[in-house]
Amino acid sequence: MAKEKKLVEAITSMDQDFTQWYTDVVKKAELIDYSSVRGCMIIKPYGYAIWELIQKQLDQRFKDTGHENVYMPMFIPESLLQKEKDHVEGFAPEVAWVTHGGSDKLTERLCVRPTSETLFCDHYANIIQSYRDLPKLYNQWCSVVRWEKTTRPFLRSLEFLWQEGHTAHATAEEAEEETIKMLNVYAEFCENVLAIPMVKGQKTEKEKFAGAKATYTIESLMHDGKALQSGTTHNFGDGFAKAFGIQYTDKENKLQYVHQTSWGMTTRLIGAVIMVHGDDSGLVLPPSIAPIEVIIVPIMQKKEGVLEKAAELKTALSKIARVKVDDSDKSPGWKFAEYEMKGVPVRVEIGPKDIENNQAVIVRRDTREKTIVALDQLEKEVKELLEKMQIDLLNKALTHRNEHTYGATNMDEFTKIVDETPGFIKAMWCGDEACENAIKEQTGATARCMPFEQENVGTTCVSCGEPAKSLVYWGRSY
Repeated sequence: MAKEKKLVEAITSMDQDFTQWYTDVVKKAELIDYSSVRGCMIIKPYGYAIWELIQKQLDQRFKDTGHENVYMPMFIPESLLQKEKDHVEGFAPEVAWVTHGGSDKLTERLCVRPTSETLFCDHYANIIQSYRDLPKLYNQWCSVVRWEKTTRPFLRSLEFLWQEGHTAHATAEEAEEETIKMLNVYAEFCENVLAIPMVKGQKTEKEKFAGAKATYTIESLMHDGKALQSGTTHNFGDGFAKAFGIQYTDKENKLQYVHQTSWGMTTRLIGAVIMVHGDDSGLVLPPSIAPIEVIIVPIMQKKEGVLEKAAELKTALSKIARVKVDDSDKSPGWKFAEYEMKGVPVRVEIGPKDIENNQAVIVRRDTREKTIVALDQLEKEVKELLEKMQIDLLNKALTHRNEHTYGATNMDEFTKIVDETPGFIKAMWCGDEACENAIKEQTGATARCMPFEQENVGTTCVSCGEPAKSLVYWGRSY
């Protein structure tokens, strides 16, 4: 029993040390294990099951908007990477290189893909000739490598899983429409599936993707008041097309360059779910991405009929949810703590007295509210509870974000907020990169985005006092 008790006590309090709490949760909830390669994680079955549910629901959204999945090589010849100057300069510090094949030195270095723009561009140059070949709406699911100096499970690792959409269009208008459409797909997914509210907007020139004409982002706020870039879409214009010679013949038989986009989401989303919804007992998973939505815990399971009834309930509830019965010989208390740590949304308890009274006890993970339900109503009650919990988690996260979003009109206010009450800071900006740099140097906060929904928080730049051009959401971030 001492060992069982220690399992619960092993999680550091969020308010005591949020960073350690996060590390405890990803380990104790069996999401990952550390590998022998620095900065690389082993995603364990439970963690990977969460990613599979994310992947499945995102992938369906991509297919519903006309996109097809492809797969590109993981290696990029150096000469190909060098074709787009801004792009290669932006990624240079993070690139891993293959220099040898066996014991032989390669005649040309190969980059282990940090992203696949150049590969898609090379392919598009070969397959696009006419306006009839457009648009090309491709996506790939893969891993990429970025040689990060500081790593943290899910949030930043040397290798991570993601999807990257790469599309080619006949006109600038179509490319811009695609870029905004996919940003909206991302935001809808995060809110309705992950139960995380997003701020949508455009990145500043300093923060945009290397080689892009414009970058759009969805930004979320974690429990500790730090921001997390949760997904980005990029309008490349015709810059990459000109570098790679991607041209098509239009309806007037004239040669034109295509206009391209790129967009991506990663396993970082799992980190966001942990930090937005988790508590001192571990994970709190939205039902839509919970590998186990309902855990059935038999009480006094050696008594006649208990395990049989638990199996019967599983059969009934499996019509509406992902269900598991834990019939191991561990104590009910250990099981309660274990599945709370794993964030399972609903627990169903069934024992001899419950069977006698034709009832079960259901417990929701987020509020720990217990309810006694008649067995003939169990399926209906659990279904409604899962739906309600999904909505309640979003509303709770939205309330937290709103309560931790502040306005600042000068640097004294800005600095005080950053230091004392972390969160999003809405402040006006003149558009000068020097002011953006000064704010980061003074406070550690960066420009998260220029939100689509602009408003006035004063009329002058929070940094220099000159007339402002736009509202910016600022914040320290992961």
